Amino acid sequence: MPAQTSARAGGGASGAEVAMGSVTGGLRWGVDRVLSVGYGLVYDYIFERFGPYQGLQREVLGLIEASAPDREHRHDVHVIEAGCGPGNFTFLLAEAGFSALGLDPYGPVVELAREKRRARRLANVAFREGDLAEGAGLRDASFDQVVSIHALYAHPQPQRLLEEAFRVLKRGGHAVLVNHTRQVGFGELTERDGLAAALRGSFWVVPNSIFEAARRPVGPHYWDEGVFSAHVRDAGFTVLETRRTFLHGSSLLVWARKDTQE
Repeated sequence: MPAQTSARAGGGASGAEVAMGSVTGGLRWGVDRVLSVGYGLVYDYIFERFGPYQGLQREVLGLIEASAPDREHRHDVHVIEAGCGPGNFTFLLAEAGFSALGLDPYGPVVELAREKRRARRLANVAFREGDLAEGAGLRDASFDQVVSIHALYAHPQPQRLLEEAFRVLKRGGHAVLVNHTRQVGFGELTERDGLAAALRGSFWVVPNSIFEAARRPVGPHYWDEGVFSAHVRDAGFTVLETRRTFLHGSSLLVWARKDTQE
């Protein structure tokens, strides 16, 4: 009898642990979902109305279009965005005629992007949960262009991400890579642009800081021209151009190519 009682107690404890785990998992999913939807709404506003980000979009898209000037055959040009978030720029690629894949390791944000895709009914865009630094199940030389916008600085393995970007890129393909060079705060925006402009800028600064904190940021890896270019070359790329961009040059854009010969 004592043994049976002990077994029941053990079974009860195990069941309670399972139940608690389910509750905890459900709560975590709910929190992640709320954060993702909230971030998505704010990001939609930033993407459509925040001048510095709109300028960055035009720069990146312009380089991608320069590498694929034949508009009639853009559907044959496969572009991957690593760290796509809620997918806004990936949608911009698809709307420009490219076949686009958005990749992000954060599941709730990927699901949000998929919901937006279903609403827009775009056939030439897809989203996948995965980390490019871990391969994400992608074949060698399967993309014509790679894009990464503000994903490297908070990634635990930024060099590995660059190496995998090189691997999945076709020979002769191009990469457009954007990374922060420093943190931008409300004080800097106020000093440079005045209070009104700083308040507009806070729509990006504040939610971006909160969301990155919630995603367990690593680093941050703030790279200047020399360091960023060295990392890109070490991954195998030829650097074609570097330029300062976004919010008073707080970010650095590197345009690179995977050469046709080793």
